[in-house]
Amino acid sequence: MTNYVILVERSDDGFGAWCPDLPGCVALGDSVAETVSEMGEAIRFHLEGMRAEGLPVPEPSTVTSALVEAA
Repeated sequence: MTNYVILVERSDDGFGAWCPDLPGCVALGDSVAETVSEMGEAIRFHLEGMRAEGLPVPEPSTVTSALVEAA
């Protein structure tokens, strides 16, 4: 199983997510949990489309993540 890092951002009317390794693959939701779930579906759909088109599937470039507290 391949894991891709996603970034979730707050907007004025909910949340949005994107994946640095998969340009154009995005999702929206009303909560973080919904957005993460929608992004999982979006990634699977995106990769399925890439495979169907015969395009190479990129390996994840991010190997770790961390939260940094800013004072």
